[in-house]
Amino acid sequence: MTIQPVHIVGGGLAGSEAAWQIAEAGLPVVIHEMRPVKKTEAHVTSSLAELVCSNSFRSDDADTNAVGLLHEELRRAGSLILRAADAHRVPAGAALAVDRVGFAEAVESALVNHPRVTVERTEVPGLPPAEWDSVIIATGPLTSPALAYGIRSLTGEDSLAFFDAIAPIVHGESVDRSIAWMQSRYDKGGGKDYLNCPMNKDEYEAFIDALLAAEKTEFKEWEKDTPYFNGCLPIEVMAERGRETLRFGPMKPVGLDDPRTGRRPWAVVQLRQDNALGTLFNIVGFQTKMKYGDQVRVFRTIPGLADANFARLGGIHRNTFLNSPKLLDGTLRLKARPSIRFAGQITGVEGYVESAAMGLLTGRFAAAERRGLAPLAPPATTSMGALVNHITGGSIGDFQPMNANFGLFPEVPGAGRKDDRKSAMVKRARADFGAWLAAGETSVAAE
Repeated sequence: MTIQPVHIVGGGLAGSEAAWQIAEAGLPVVIHEMRPVKKTEAHVTSSLAELVCSNSFRSDDADTNAVGLLHEELRRAGSLILRAADAHRVPAGAALAVDRVGFAEAVESALVNHPRVTVERTEVPGLPPAEWDSVIIATGPLTSPALAYGIRSLTGEDSLAFFDAIAPIVHGESVDRSIAWMQSRYDKGGGKDYLNCPMNKDEYEAFIDALLAAEKTEFKEWEKDTPYFNGCLPIEVMAERGRETLRFGPMKPVGLDDPRTGRRPWAVVQLRQDNALGTLFNIVGFQTKMKYGDQVRVFRTIPGLADANFARLGGIHRNTFLNSPKLLDGTLRLKARPSIRFAGQITGVEGYVESAAMGLLTGRFAAAERRGLAPLAPPATTSMGALVNHITGGSIGDFQPMNANFGLFPEVPGAGRKDDRKSAMVKRARADFGAWLAAGETSVAAE
């Protein structure tokens, strides 16, 4: 008997991970990716799993950070995204950052060369055809208008929306190394994983003035009431909230000493390596909606960047996500049409690894169903399970995107201080995730 493929709409991190999980389970899968036939506002290439914004997967510390714990869970579950990230890692202190080109090429190569994966470079115009009996929509925050309209027509629920901003990238050779120096905060990781551009108080104040006076991108009338996601605010929006906001945010100088003075600067702009060659660096936390000309002018006032040559300037785009607690069930199926699942940022998770995790889960859920098994969601005590619990069981009225964090985990009975509670949560999560993996493997073996 011919097994019908699972169809995946969207070849980003979530779609790529879902496809890999299904194919590795021995089932056929078709990825429908509209690029390069139809471009988006933010993508540059037609590669599967292209990283649009930062090249960082954030903390890789599985003992004290919920994102690092999510990395560990993805690795244990055989994630293609984490395998490619580990293979193309670049220095970033305690964080996991990647060469974005090598990373995307590795993911695409693994999928294109998999015998059970087919990649079709076509747009799915609107809702998937009814004859597709198993579909994962992983179109991300830049879902095409036709598909977004189809979802709204089916559910009667408008998608929520927020703006997301992109940080600029500079050529490393154009940074003045007589001013900027290599150091990680508190010498973490390799100890010298970031380029640091120091500012004294007068330089910082002048930078804030220039930032506030710069010309910004104008929003269309229908965009003006769309909120930002607080985890990715443009720097000028942060500056508008108070002149010290940046100095206690992405420009905080703690854990850094200027070798020229031996003292901590008033503020620091950090640049993180963006490719394996070490020729490109992105300005950490400097998402912006300034117009291009003002970006160049303002960023060149930063000490060490007076002659900066930009490989890419910052930008801003509109992201959309579902009111998932209302629309999706516990295995991420659309209640109005259960043959459709959603994965990635469109579900209301925020971040690369969170998106990949939802792709991994939907791929496993779809594969289980194809085998006639009941999908088994991970416990809410795990990092993956906590995210699923947030997006399917959160507040319908004011649902907002969320990164992985320990605030989503249930408390451990009897745990004491904050550090003890966190340690107890990690220990419990590891045990419960292992049990979940074993239960899934047992189900497949007993099929």
